Amino acid sequence: MDSLVSTEWLAGELGAPDLRVLDATLLLPGDDRDPRAEFEAGHIPGAVFMDLAELADSGSALPNMLPNEAKFASRMQSLGVGDGARVVVYDNSPLHSSARAWWMLRSFGAHQVAVLDGGLPKWRAEGRELEPGKPQVRHRHFVAYLDDKAVAAKQAVLAASQSGSHQLVDARPAERFGGQFPDGRPGIASGHIPGSHNLPQDRLFNPDNTWKRDEELRAEFERAGVDLDQPMITTCNSGITAAVVLFGAQLLGKSDVSLYDGSWTEWGADPETPKAVGVA
Repeated sequence: MDSLVSTEWLAGELGAPDLRVLDATLLLPGDDRDPRAEFEAGHIPGAVFMDLAELADSGSALPNMLPNEAKFASRMQSLGVGDGARVVVYDNSPLHSSARAWWMLRSFGAHQVAVLDGGLPKWRAEGRELEPGKPQVRHRHFVAYLDDKAVAAKQAVLAASQSGSHQLVDARPAERFGGQFPDGRPGIASGHIPGSHNLPQDRLFNPDNTWKRDEELRAEFERAGVDLDQPMITTCNSGITAAVVLFGAQLLGKSDVSLYDGSWTEWGADPETPKAVGVA
């Protein structure tokens, strides 16, 4: 299964016994939309709701940090995701949060995981079937083993910033990256990690919410000054849209990419870390 699948492909595969479809819609804090309520009002038939806001390390002061293996395995089992299943994730979010779900599943050992190209907006625009309610799910066995290479810790990011050993790619909007728009949260500085390149995640999409591909996608990385021949660490505000840039790099064939899970929430709150402002 490709890592990016079309609505047409998914419509033809619905009902297959080894297929699991997950709605991974996540919104910014303070958004007045309710992703779970929207899911229950209408979702792709057979899908279940993957609550990314809850699927995090509850013991961390940082938001959206990866949970431990036991918690992740338990949640996947409760969603009916078993070992060897084919999993398609989709969203209806400007954050394109299905990329985060894809990255989490892959990082914990799931091999056959795909993102639905265009997500729920494209599915709806094509007039495809939706179903309401909460689906009944049979628990399945899922074993989670975290690939440590998938995650970059703060010290590794600091070393990369100082040495230039990796391309640091920040998925936040340009105003956040440059520091023109203050972070606004108490104790968190404005700006970006020195040496970072800014590639706002929304640049990777076409107007119909589908992913740019091939040379169009490559051009966005090059426009941001990213050398795709170098190892990469992606970052953002709290690890969500960093996964969008990581997935985009994967579509271009890159596998030497890790994600800084703490991202700017951790970096900007640490008075010891260096910060930069302005255009990289």
